[in-house]
Amino acid sequence: MPASVRTTGTVVTGIGVVAPTGLGVEAHWQAVLAGKSGISRISRFDPSPYPVKLAGQVPGFVAKEHVPGRLIPQTDHWTHLGLAAAQAALDDARVVPAELPEYEMAVVTAGSSGGTEFGQHEMERLYQNGPSWVGAYQSIAWFYAATTGQVSIRHGMRGSCGVVCNEQAGGIDAVGQARRLLRSDASLVVSGGTDASLCPYGLVAQLATGRLSSSEDPDRAYLPFDVDAAGYLPGEGGAILIMERAEAARGRGVGGGYGSILGYAAGFDPPPDSTRPPVLRRTIERAIADAGLTPADVDVVFADAAGDREADLAEAAAITAVFGAKAVPVTAPKTLTGRLYGGGGSLDVATALLALREGVIPFTAGPSRLAPGIDIDLVLGQPRSTPLRAALVLARGYGGFNAALVLGRGMDD
Repeated sequence: MPASVRTTGTVVTGIGVVAPTGLGVEAHWQAVLAGKSGISRISRFDPSPYPVKLAGQVPGFVAKEHVPGRLIPQTDHWTHLGLAAAQAALDDARVVPAELPEYEMAVVTAGSSGGTEFGQHEMERLYQNGPSWVGAYQSIAWFYAATTGQVSIRHGMRGSCGVVCNEQAGGIDAVGQARRLLRSDASLVVSGGTDASLCPYGLVAQLATGRLSSSEDPDRAYLPFDVDAAGYLPGEGGAILIMERAEAARGRGVGGGYGSILGYAAGFDPPPDSTRPPVLRRTIERAIADAGLTPADVDVVFADAAGDREADLAEAAAITAVFGAKAVPVTAPKTLTGRLYGGGGSLDVATALLALREGVIPFTAGPSRLAPGIDIDLVLGQPRSTPLRAALVLARGYGGFNAALVLGRGMDD
């Protein structure tokens, strides 16, 4: 791995996880290694009238234990999860924001659904009781930038702030944008994302894609790359990351953190009726080139794993075209959580960094027979221990978004 990675790169020094696999980094990681699923029947509302009845839900999350009381009625569940993950990530990175220059700290998160549950309740009040029953906080709680704004306000971070809305790809694109800010005037960026759209309004909006699984068997409902793949399950949660310049992290005594952001690229697919090819292969190649690496330097791929036969074939074809048939291990631990939309890419980044740290590739729970044409080395059955130098994380958002991120193992230099 190039020496410059250790001295001039962007590093991740803190991680906060709120996911169906658990609250906290270690709880999530142990669940992933054990194949402990966070998929269950939806309990946030009665799913009986809807075709999708299973989802990944964050267990044991009590907002008042993580969020200031005055903010709870002003913000959506999605923002509660984001505030909790941001505090956990800052604590993990040993960052005290009040001790740092306020205009050098930035916040860039991903949002896909916004505050749908909050908005649903306000619409219920509107149509049942009238306009005077709609609360003033509806104007901000539903908004995609609400989590970024609340994290920025709570921690006094007055640098460049923003939100990326690229569905499942947003969690990686937010990290890419954070790296850009660290190359300009920011010294620390809170990035990543969470999402939570498990309410009737939010679920109906997701059904429009036609890609959700209606299976009621938690073990067989989400089977990416499998011959029985029939869609994916939704989920809530995600991960927030603390990103810093490598030299600044070393100056604070936290070394190389969990790992480095080595390369990033994004692309957008042509229309479905186009004769042009999908852009995922080219996006992967650009990310690897941006990292200054070759495909042979990448030791594991964290797949997007849509669970849709056509989309799975397209992703497998792109991976095979870049690396060769079964030439690199591929995994998709998101079968334990469902697809988390704006939070999915960042949770995969967190899991990949933990895999690099531990030298262990998590396995993909669920699939057992790869579909014809899927010529990848999908890690199944149990974790695979192996030295890891670099990981590639992929994400595709509904509508054509593609993103690829190359991560390097942390160095205690």
